[in-house]
Amino acid sequence: MAVEVVLASGNTGKLRELGDILGSVGMVLRPQSEWAFAEAIEDGATFVENALKKARHAAEHTGLPAMADDSGLVVPALDGAPGIYSARYAGPDASDEENNAKLLRHLSDRHGRERRAYFHCAMVLVRHARDPVPLMASASWWGEVTAAASGSGGFGYDPLFWVPDLGCTSAELAPEVKNRVSHRGQATRALLDLLRDAGLAGD
Repeated sequence: MAVEVVLASGNTGKLRELGDILGSVGMVLRPQSEWAFAEAIEDGATFVENALKKARHAAEHTGLPAMADDSGLVVPALDGAPGIYSARYAGPDASDEENNAKLLRHLSDRHGRERRAYFHCAMVLVRHARDPVPLMASASWWGEVTAAASGSGGFGYDPLFWVPDLGCTSAELAPEVKNRVSHRGQATRALLDLLRDAGLAGD
């Protein structure tokens, strides 16, 4: 019998990526948009704190196990920005294009290693809202910020994230390749191992 898990996110890109991975082990991922409740307030200081807040919030309102990730782009030369504010870097309701444009402006006079960056993902699953031992995994994916957007796949900062080993941006990767190498793909597989150990996922 498939295990139903609510994804504490309204991001369709995340739902698609995670749904593909979790579906292969008999888990059904349902978006929290199927329920009528406000999103969690992401006022944590770290990716892990925000992911846990979102997962507990979704579990409380749905009665289902809940999964959440908090992820973003970290640029060391910008003191870690956009970081936990990646989705709202250019403002509370900023579009991907607006966030990308602000990042390029802030890096306009930076070159070489100063454009090094990494995506980080913290992923959490709670069996119920008060789960005292949430399952947690995290991963980082290094690359650099390009001078201009390229590619139509993915979402967020993907068109600006150059992957040196593959010679293209994240937005130019096939979905199956991105799922294998990305921060979210790595963190999801690490979480899957924990889910198998807990008897919540098949092989």
